[in-house]
Amino acid sequence: MASENNKIMLTWLFIVWLALAQVTEARQAVFSIPGDHGDLAVTMVTPDNRKKYPLVILCHGFSGSQEKPIIRELAAALERKGIATLRFDFNGHGKSQGRFQDMTVPNEIADAKKVYAYVKNLPEVTSISLAGHSQGGVVAGMLAGELTAKKIKSLVLLSPGAILREDTLRGNLFGFKFDPQQPPEYLEIFGGLKVGRDYITTAQVLPIFETSAKYRGKVCIIHGTGDALVPYTCSLHYQEIYPRSELHLLNGYDHSYTQGVQQAVAIAANFLSK
Repeated sequence: MASENNKIMLTWLFIVWLALAQVTEARQAVFSIPGDHGDLAVTMVTPDNRKKYPLVILCHGFSGSQEKPIIRELAAALERKGIATLRFDFNGHGKSQGRFQDMTVPNEIADAKKVYAYVKNLPEVTSISLAGHSQGGVVAGMLAGELTAKKIKSLVLLSPGAILREDTLRGNLFGFKFDPQQPPEYLEIFGGLKVGRDYITTAQVLPIFETSAKYRGKVCIIHGTGDALVPYTCSLHYQEIYPRSELHLLNGYDHSYTQGVQQAVAIAANFLSK
């Protein structure tokens, strides 16, 4: 009798394993597409057991890459829900072409537009959503505002770096000071990275909230109350401009969720899977 029960249990475990394998099975493709300042390194993950699927474009933050924990883990969580993702490195970042010194928010928006243009021509994709962390959140919000809810199904902003315009107008970028009226040719910041003058001058006039407010789709905003780089009041402002938004403040979490990305990822993935 015990042996028979063991056989039944093993059979059920195999069925459960097979069902989970079918849900999580996916294909990954690594390639490049033309961006605003050279080719962009792209990773696309699609559910293997579906002919049609929604897709989320993931945008990393300033000096980051598509392999940052918040981006990589969100891609994995969406994969488990049968949602395709495309994550990429902006120009001058990661494995993409271009110089970091030439990077600006406007040319990152141009990069994201080219990524969107690639995705919208894929016949398997039923809808496109955007998710961005930090400066990638600024890019995602502004791109959604330009494309409108007719083209972007939903939007997730993770610690969106909307303090950027205010900081550059004050002549203070990540604690590195400069003359905001006469920015230097470049500003050397942490890790020896050089931020070009164009980055500063374009940021000073960047219509972050004005452009983002044109989006009227559903928005999920996530921000840590312990964020020392971008105050969570930026996300309070985003909530004000989006009539169909939900705001999640994570108590004590910093800008990159170094306390653990799981909670932010779960919130974002659940929102995008609705």
